[in-house]
Amino acid sequence: MSAEINMTAEQHGFVRVAALSIEVAIAQPNENVNAILSRAAALADLGTAIAVAPELCITGYSAEDLFFTDTLLTEAKTALGRLAAENPLPLLVVGLPWQLRDGRLLNCAAVLGQNRLLGLVPKSVQPNYAEFYDLRWFSTGAGINESIIDPDLGSFQLRCDQLFCLSECIVGVEVCEDLWAPSPPGTQAALAGANIIVNPSASNELIAKADYRRDLVRMASATNLCAYVYASAGASESTKDIVFGGHHIIAENGRVLVESERFSLEGQAVTADIDIDALMHDRRQNKSFSQLSQARPYRQHRIEAPKPEFRLERSFPRQPFVPDDEHEFAARAQEILSIQATGLARRMRASHSRALVIGLSGGLDSTLAFLVCLDTLRKLSFSNDQLVAITLPGPGTTEKTNTNAHRLTTAVDATLTEIDIGPAVRQHLTDLQHGGAHDVVFENAQARERTQILFNYANKVGGIVVGTGDLSELALGWCTYNADHMASYNVNASVPKTMIAYLVRWYAQHRASDQLASVLIDVLDTPISPELIPPEAGEISQITEDIVGPYELHDFFLYHFLRHGAGPEKIFYLAERAFSGTYDGPTIKQWLHRFFERFFTQQFKRTTLPPGPKVGSVSLSPRGDWRMPDEATATSMLTRIERL
Repeated sequence: MSAEINMTAEQHGFVRVAALSIEVAIAQPNENVNAILSRAAALADLGTAIAVAPELCITGYSAEDLFFTDTLLTEAKTALGRLAAENPLPLLVVGLPWQLRDGRLLNCAAVLGQNRLLGLVPKSVQPNYAEFYDLRWFSTGAGINESIIDPDLGSFQLRCDQLFCLSECIVGVEVCEDLWAPSPPGTQAALAGANIIVNPSASNELIAKADYRRDLVRMASATNLCAYVYASAGASESTKDIVFGGHHIIAENGRVLVESERFSLEGQAVTADIDIDALMHDRRQNKSFSQLSQARPYRQHRIEAPKPEFRLERSFPRQPFVPDDEHEFAARAQEILSIQATGLARRMRASHSRALVIGLSGGLDSTLAFLVCLDTLRKLSFSNDQLVAITLPGPGTTEKTNTNAHRLTTAVDATLTEIDIGPAVRQHLTDLQHGGAHDVVFENAQARERTQILFNYANKVGGIVVGTGDLSELALGWCTYNADHMASYNVNASVPKTMIAYLVRWYAQHRASDQLASVLIDVLDTPISPELIPPEAGEISQITEDIVGPYELHDFFLYHFLRHGAGPEKIFYLAERAFSGTYDGPTIKQWLHRFFERFFTQQFKRTTLPPGPKVGSVSLSPRGDWRMPDEATATSMLTRIERL
């Protein structure tokens, strides 16, 4: 195996983070530090780089008026010094009270690393409503900017505007209520460069509050294009008037990666593997974020320690375009079909069309486009006979696919026209003095003849040609230039092949009549083929995936390349794990090479794509998401793949 294959998770841009809580002993800092150190040691053994403990966890959040006592403040400071010296993690964030020289008391997050206190970040917003009385004890940390030299803890800054840098991880801190405020400090930290926001918190439990809290964390990670690590105080805090649940949440760019169970009386911890490279890719790409980002006078602390090695535990779905959850998929399927149908309906209305013309092959892509056409006509209150399906059998057409095309139109009372392209293709090949080989000329002549007929027939009936080619085919250039590559409007342009199969199956199960569903299931069972080579014994002889490779692999490659900007080494690393037991390393490498080779050489087809609706986060429209020179080469990509 090569060195590239043996690259570790952190070399591919991942970092392990944790949110933890302890069984807190109220007003007993030494006991609490012992518990934190025990938990931190276990996390260090797992390869954790950054860990966050709850708000005021060194003393307990619910110490109330004990915060006014010299004993508690002195013991908390001493315990912090011991925790800093013995901390086994590269970066650990804990909460404690801190008294300023003028007597004000602040609720602070202490950031520890390299066996010392790196800085204190005070809580900006003190809740003082309903069950909260924080202003009884603590002053706001907003605007505090102090340089402290302490005989036991050394020199450090006490201010909100600090960032803590561990390799490419840039950590910003906000404390509990800061997240709930109209202008969270974490947002300013993110705009100053933080790609991980940590929040030591003490949020009590009320009916439905956990849902609201989860949404806050998730959306903070989305709007700030960052990871968010939230650690809340557990049930061992005082329950005199309120109950704490120990809700820990780790989110990345709008997605909750992990969260803890609540209401445990013991301490607990959750970990997640954050993809820093993916976050930075999105920040490069998202100009709304970068327009607001600017150099801010944040104090930066560089932690001179490597990220620990760890075995990646985060799972990556084999089909990233398709949700695993059945209910989520049902909602998404309906939304995709609505986007497709609405786009086509608007196009039809703008062109004053009286019909939709589609080349219906009996294959998967044209079947989905056919279903979208039905929804479009329903949306416009048109009848199904205004859908003109043309089946165009040629030298490679099998009886099964042609029969299914007929069955589809019959099941919904659409208009069917059959035009045999065989004679026209033979005449055209004769005119070209073609020798009869089943080569690219033979194949493309059929594809272009079909497209010519579709456009001319659309002129005849006052309609527009509905395209059927999907996103996966466009990525691979698996279409004939100025043939199936072209349409008046392509409803499938940003729907990947793996999603199309699920959409057709969903439609069969939830929307179709028994008659239509029977045909759809038969279409799903048909091998994917352009049917441009004559069949053998009546069966399809040209299987697309035998030529270009498995679509489930190509869709995986496409998603991680376009959505996250991953290079071939990282894509290979993730694919080996996602497809373990299905494809071995050499097979993945073979098709990854084919993917990048075709993706680069076939850009000229994507440059001249017809319009079509964007339905997901990945699109190859030359007017929208993807602009690339036709002359770009894949040389460097392919060289890197060969080294795998």
